[in-house]
Amino acid sequence: MADVAIDPVCKMEVDTAAPAATSEYDGTTYYFCAAGCKRAFDDDPQKYLSGGGSSSGKRWWQFWRL
Repeated sequence: MADVAIDPVCKMEVDTAAPAATSEYDGTTYYFCAAGCKRAFDDDPQKYLSGGGSSSGKRWWQFWRL
């Protein structure tokens, strides 16, 4: 991976050249490892930007919805 970003939901590293999903919020692009993490972020961005992250008790794979 050349440039990496941290998924704000699950805290995984994401290759910015090939993310599973992205969101724009308050003028910033956020990168996600999976569509489920993007959905969780889009539902409540402040939860994840204020340090909430996956400390809600969910593990990264629980954000994936097929």
